[in-house]
Formats: sequence, C-alpha cells, structure tokens
Amino acid sequence: MATHSNGDQFVGSETCLECHADIYAAHIKTAHFNTSAPGNAESIKGNFEAGSNILDLESVTFKLRSKGDSFYQHTEIKNRLVKKPAARFDIVIGSGIRGQSYLTWDENQLFQLQTSYYTPTNSWVNSPGFPSYSIERPVREACIKCHVTFAKTKDYTGQGNTYDKSQMIFGIDCERCHRPAAKHVAYHKNNPYAEKAKFMMKYDTLSRQQSLDACAQCHSGLRGLTLKGNSFSFLAGYNLNEYARNFDTGNQNTKLDVHGNQYGLLIESQCFKQAKSMDCATCHNPHIKQRGNTAYFNQKCIGCHSESVVCTAASSSVQLVGNNCVACHMPTTPSTSMTVQLGNDSLETAFNIRTHLIGIYSDAN
Repeated sequence: MATHSNGDQFVGSETCLECHADIYAAHIKTAHFNTSAPGNAESIKGNFEAGSNILDLESVTFKLRSKGDSFYQHTEIKNRLVKKPAARFDIVIGSGIRGQSYLTWDENQLFQLQTSYYTPTNSWVNSPGFPSYSIERPVREACIKCHVTFAKTKDYTGQGNTYDKSQMIFGIDCERCHRPAAKHVAYHKNNPYAEKAKFMMKYDTLSRQQSLDACAQCHSGLRGLTLKGNSFSFLAGYNLNEYARNFDTGNQNTKLDVHGNQYGLLIESQCFKQAKSMDCATCHNPHIKQRGNTAYFNQKCIGCHSESVVCTAASSSVQLVGNNCVACHMPTTPSTSMTVQLGNDSLETAFNIRTHLIGIYSDAN
C-alpha cells in the first residue's frame, strides 16, 4: 500500500483481520480508525438538499451540492464577479462525534475546504480558524499526520502540501501504532504454526516514555519543529523528542489548551506524577470504543485509589453527573483554539473537550 522512509512496507489493517479478527472488528468502530476516510455518501455527514445546503458568511456564500457519487463546495464571493471552480469533498477528516472537516485535491496538492459540519447543531459551519471571507488553506504534514496512518509527502521541508495520492492510508489503524507490518505478515503466512510473533514491536518492551510518545505524536500539540525526517518519520518505539518538538515560547506559565495537548495536561496531573508506571494505556484501550463507558473508567480510578476512597462531593452533585469520576475530575472544557462560527453569528462557539489535567475542580470551575 505504501512504503515508509525506512524501507518498511505497509499492508493495511484489513490484512490484520485474518489473524486478529476480534481486535480488528472492535477497532474499526473507534474514533481513531474513523478520523479520516475518502469522501463519499457514507462518510460525509451534513445535508446537501436544497434549503439545508447553504453556509452564508459576511463576504462569501458556500453552496453544497452533489453530482452523482461526488460532493462539491461551490463558492460565491459577494459583490464580486470572480468565479471559483467547485471543490470536491475528496477526504473526510473527523469521525463526526463533534464534527467533520473536508479536504480537496488540486492536482497533488491538498487544501482544506472552508465548509465544515458541526454535529451539535447538525449544520454547516465556517471551518475552525477561517475568516468570514474566502481563503485557501494548504494542509501541511503536521496537521494531516494526526488523521492518517501514513502519507507520502513530495515536499521534504515539512511545510508543503503536496502528496502522493497512491500512498495515503486513511484513519489511525493498526500500523500507526504497531509499525509497518509487511515483514510480520510474510513471516507468519510462511510459518503458520509459529507461536512467537516476529517482526513486530512489542509494547511491553517499551519504556514508559516510549509508550507515552506513541500517543504524544498526535496528542501533544502541533509539534511544528521538525528535527529529523518529516512528520511521518517517527514510529512507535522511537524517542519522539528526537524527531519533533513544540516551539518553546519561553513562558513556563503558558496555559495548555484542551485541544491537541492531552499529553501535556496529563503529565501535569498529580495522578501521573505519583503513579510511576501510569501512561495513556493505563486508562485507554485503543483497540475498542470506550466513549461514554462510565463503569469502565470508574473502575480505572478505583484501581489506583482503592475502594476505600470516599467521594467528598455532595450526593446531589454525584447524582447529577451519574456517579461519574471523570465528569468531576476531568471535566469538559471549552477549547480556546478549536472554535467555529455558526453562519453570520459574530461570536465564535468553542468545542467542549474533556481535559486530561486530572484534579479537584470547584463548582465554579
């Protein structure tokens, strides 16, 4: 399907199905796996029917239309005769839990469409960070790397938006976390009775930081400072800080936003600091869909704090959140970086995202 810069070849997660059917069947339901897909009637949310297919902004109007099996954004700039060609919904970004954004190809260059879908209002909105007039936004490696397993870039500066369409693997699938698996698959097809896995990185052999880095490559901010290779050079098991870092603002009191840097928030938590073996997988199983599973996450909290810990919150407050530890100690918080403009509304609406700064929060906060 694609070849990593180190020469290892990808085979695609469907190949894993043959031996790991249960894990595969569970994983394809996760937000990770569904964070990107080819644009089609099944993957694109939002209404293309007349009356529901218009996004009207201050200086531009977007009309969303379908033609055959394809979907397009038509741009009409107000008070100008300039006509822009229709842009196709080629790639869907986002599982749709909170919303979706869309990418379009122009030859081999990738751009973000200005129209996004916002799940809470079931409506089209101005894409996060876009102004109320029409612009083009190139899709750089540092952005797309968190939504695809692999993309072969044709620009090695790390700032380009030119890719090889034939070597893009959608979703965060098995090989994003377990490395390209062609050698592993070939060995076990030729040795079907082998009981010991070959040519596959084992997570239980990683250090705590290496395990954290596997998640931090996407969940620790933009990491726009590339030190080695490009955004897809890093593989799980490597040391992430050798490949990319966030720009240092020099301000130690910089407040981390809840969008994008869950890792930074987690490592500032007392739970993390006092539990020497805690990493992301302590609470999360990336193979299964866990969203909304209160009992599972409560049990994770109790596993460390023991059943003898008594919640000191008022019983009415506990009942209000459904006896959910996470709801109180990791509350959903408005993002300052992920906001959308709803139509001509001058105020921006923030996405509420669960903080990973585990702590004791007052009702006022």
